Amino acid sequence: MILPVILISGSLNFTEIVIAQNKTVAFIFPLLPLSIIFFIAIIAETNRTPFDLPEAEAELVAGYNLEYSSIIFAMFFLGEYGNITIISVLKGELFLGG
Repeated sequence: MILPVILISGSLNFTEIVIAQNKTVAFIFPLLPLSIIFFIAIIAETNRTPFDLPEAEAELVAGYNLEYSSIIFAMFFLGEYGNITIISVLKGELFLGG
């Protein structure tokens, strides 16, 4: 999904991708369908609401939420929300002009 952004900007460097977007237009406009697909893939990768199948109702009572406690549970969710932050920054860099 990132290949069209690389081809339009002509570089793999994030700085040059942002500079290419500042010279013309943010890549969200010419690559709108790809941006929408990338957004849906972000939601699926981070297990958000429509794609949160790993957390079934039976597992909420007897799953990993019960097995881990205190700092291990906190580290698990810090890693999950860190993943959300990194992928959101990547979307901003690639499609929204940095």
